Amino acid sequence: MVDTLYGLRSEAFYVSYKQRLLELLRAGPGRRFLDVGAGTGDAAEKLSDTTGANVVACDLAKVMCAEMRKNGLRQVAVADVHRLPFRDAAFDGAWADRVLQHVADPGQALGEMVRVVRPGGRIVVFDPDSGTQALNIEDHRLATRILSLRQAVSLRHSTVARQVPGLLTALGLQEVHVETRTLLVRDRKTVDRVMSIRGWADTFADLGHLERAEARRFNALLNKAICSGSFLYSVTYFLTAATVAGHLEDRDTGGTLEC
Repeated sequence: MVDTLYGLRSEAFYVSYKQRLLELLRAGPGRRFLDVGAGTGDAAEKLSDTTGANVVACDLAKVMCAEMRKNGLRQVAVADVHRLPFRDAAFDGAWADRVLQHVADPGQALGEMVRVVRPGGRIVVFDPDSGTQALNIEDHRLATRILSLRQAVSLRHSTVARQVPGLLTALGLQEVHVETRTLLVRDRKTVDRVMSIRGWADTFADLGHLERAEARRFNALLNKAICSGSFLYSVTYFLTAATVAGHLEDRDTGGTLEC
């Protein structure tokens, strides 16, 4: 996973959306921000370097936190987004990049992010909506089945991205703003670097969700489509930003956790 995240750093799609995500945080010198599910910490480092903001990076995976520390990040915490170890209103903003699709309870995770951000601070979330996937190989029924398995098996919340604006509105946030970004994959190098598409069918067969013969057929058709130039995969991501409103005493925070 560490190698995969490093491999995405130079892909144009990821560079573009990450830049826009950081812009929506409205960061500045002396302000404090939280990167939830920070991975290798690239975005946290960039926000700090380009804006002068103070950034705390957290991740549930100890290996990711170790990687961030190895890369020179000083404020790193092993933390579960469902119960963030920070006091109320400790930050001027928080963001989660491709995180909510994997967590147990996206609503609780967003509630925690809101709790630790001061009134007037910013929340920014980016996730794919796997219900928007498109995949072109000769056997469209098999393609549809693979995409359905990807929604049902690979991700906990495959369509959470479309729910985030409503969840933030229900939490009382203001200025809820939504943008879309569509990832389009056609060339063979991007197929392997970006989505690991070549491994999907074999993984589903290993898990017992697909016959081994179907996996072999998918792999053969995938290779044929890539070599002929007819291959296409796309998925739409939602980038949602909002402003925390109100006074702390008006928010249902479920208690205060000190750093």
